[in-house]
Amino acid sequence: MKIITQELFFDTKGNDHILDITMDISVLLRETGLREGSLLIFIPGATAAVTTIEHEPGLLIDYPAFFEKIIPKEGKYYHDETWHDGNGHAHIRASLQGPSLTIPFSEGTMLLGTWQQIILLDFDNRERKRRVIVQFTGLK
Repeated sequence: MKIITQELFFDTKGNDHILDITMDISVLLRETGLREGSLLIFIPGATAAVTTIEHEPGLLIDYPAFFEKIIPKEGKYYHDETWHDGNGHAHIRASLQGPSLTIPFSEGTMLLGTWQQIILLDFDNRERKRRVIVQFTGLK
């Protein structure tokens, strides 16, 4: 069993920016030479998250709209009163979505569904440089 840890960096726009990182992860997997195992994707920080969706125009509108309904940007957040940075909503959204995702792979290919892509979500209220840690555990 081998464990390989890699990092990727992405410039994000904040404000519910959704970035498809599937190909970036696929390239890293190919470079490891691992054939069977699983990979863990982790986003350090408290205002970004990772998940899978069908990365298509309708969902790129629907997904942020969903978060706006349940955790509105203009809501009252004690975090904002404490830190005066206006991103209390981003912390809650990121926490609800989660900072990590595990995906199995076989024959060197991620076992994603046909319409399933890996996305990074930046909920913060400003542009950021996001670090993504990808840890591969598997066999050659």
